[in-house]
Amino acid sequence: MDTKNVIAAISLSAAVIILYSLFFAPAVVDQKDISNDKNVSSENSSTDAPSLAQDEEIIKISRNEALKENDRIIFENDKIKGSISLIGSSIDDLTFKNYTNTLNGDDNVILLNPKQSDNGYYVETGWATTNKNIDLPNSKSLWSIEGSNKLTPSSPVILSWTNSQNIKFLKEISIDKQYLFNIKQSIINNSDKTYNFYPYGQIIRNVAPDVTNFYILHEGLIGVFDDQLIEEDYDDIEEKKYSKNAQSGWLGITDKYWITSLIPEKDKSFRSDFDYKNKFRANFIETNATEVGANETKSNSIRVIIAAKEVNVIDGYAESENINKFDLAIDWGWFYFIVKPLFFAIQYFFNLAGNFGVAIIMITACIRLAFFPLANYSFKSMAKMKVLQPEMTRLKELHKEDKMKLQQEMMALYKREGVNPISGCLPIFIQIPFFFAIYKVLFVTIEMRHQPFFGWIKDLSERDPTSIFNLFGLIPWDPPSFLLIGVWPCLMGVSMYLQQKLNPTPPDPVQAKIFMFFPLFLTVILAPFPAGLVIYWTINNVLTMAQQYIIIKRTTVKTVQ
Repeated sequence: MDTKNVIAAISLSAAVIILYSLFFAPAVVDQKDISNDKNVSSENSSTDAPSLAQDEEIIKISRNEALKENDRIIFENDKIKGSISLIGSSIDDLTFKNYTNTLNGDDNVILLNPKQSDNGYYVETGWATTNKNIDLPNSKSLWSIEGSNKLTPSSPVILSWTNSQNIKFLKEISIDKQYLFNIKQSIINNSDKTYNFYPYGQIIRNVAPDVTNFYILHEGLIGVFDDQLIEEDYDDIEEKKYSKNAQSGWLGITDKYWITSLIPEKDKSFRSDFDYKNKFRANFIETNATEVGANETKSNSIRVIIAAKEVNVIDGYAESENINKFDLAIDWGWFYFIVKPLFFAIQYFFNLAGNFGVAIIMITACIRLAFFPLANYSFKSMAKMKVLQPEMTRLKELHKEDKMKLQQEMMALYKREGVNPISGCLPIFIQIPFFFAIYKVLFVTIEMRHQPFFGWIKDLSERDPTSIFNLFGLIPWDPPSFLLIGVWPCLMGVSMYLQQKLNPTPPDPVQAKIFMFFPLFLTVILAPFPAGLVIYWTINNVLTMAQQYIIIKRTTVKTVQ
């Protein structure tokens, strides 16, 4: 492979990315567009709907103290457990039963926390009004339980609160067997007056969590408004508020593996805000008032999904609950059309083999098989280039003073032998999207989290934990992270070096030395990457070498050396 091939490969890859972003990429708005949207939405947001901003002083206490501070409704199903505070009726305590913080640990992942804790993270729902003479339940209001005091899939709970105007507020909360809360809010107006109310929901997070801070993954505030995906980082929201009027959609706060989301009632227009004022908020409020006449009852429903981002679950809710583009809660990225099908393919092979590492090897073989004819053409051309190198060297010496004549003779040689000098870039070009797709699958999908391979690889989504600098564990020393170059990265480097030996040697000695160190360079670069990705690359190199070796042995040329 020469410099022209590398340049061509890079150019082709860039072209794919650009063309996809122009014609196929989901409608993610860049920062410039977002700024424009903010200006527009600020103007469009001048509705009668009131602001949800409220200032309150909170005395910070520990999580355990906060959970014991007031009465709560306990909830539990197959996937989650937690509680709902009767003060404010907020969902502020949630633990995932099937996920732990560490591999083989017993400390389950806790997502939601009471607002009094330092890392408070909770969901509020309710009603707002522009009438300052009406008492409304707020974050400090104490709700009463009507009936059951434990929330299960078979047992909903009902909360009530009555104001001084004899208006009764009810919340009927139900939960399914996974991650969905359904909150039916009712207003029973026992007064002799008519009032207007605006249903709302909001997710509040006191502080930004530790994020991966990597370009291929969004962590922060997210929403789909009228088919448009909006992603806002925490630091962006600290600087500038985002506001949007929409007729449909959903919103929330997303982590790498978890999502807290709100789905407004269908066919109701709403205003959504992402903002920061000492805490992060993702909220919505309906823009058309709900008029409740004297002795009248009106209701509104809000769905809350607080989930581990399991692909089948997220897709299931998108379909069963008719939530538009809810599958984008998982950050599939620009190459959605490759990444998501690739995940399902890996999932299929996992169901067959019972091991995600084996599934990755099987999908690698399938990718090689799918592109076998194209790779075959490329490798045949490269094999001929390798065989023709002595002849090419002879021509360069013969016509070293006449560059034009040399070019003509080289082109004639290529034509006579049926050689395409840029064909060597084709395998690279083919591999780039799938390499990125595998990386994306390993990086963003919770299904890959804490999945073992064989031997020392206990988590395919993490780097190979061994290091050549302690002889892979033979020396009792733990090297720093930047020296963790494990067994699989080394195998990958060796396979790349051997594969390189099968390619034509660059005629330029400087180029040849650069390419000689290229496998070492990639070994160091890829060492921190997920072990599953390195395994994919290694197996791909081995299969490529086998194909190249067979082709080289069968390749002949017409030119007499």
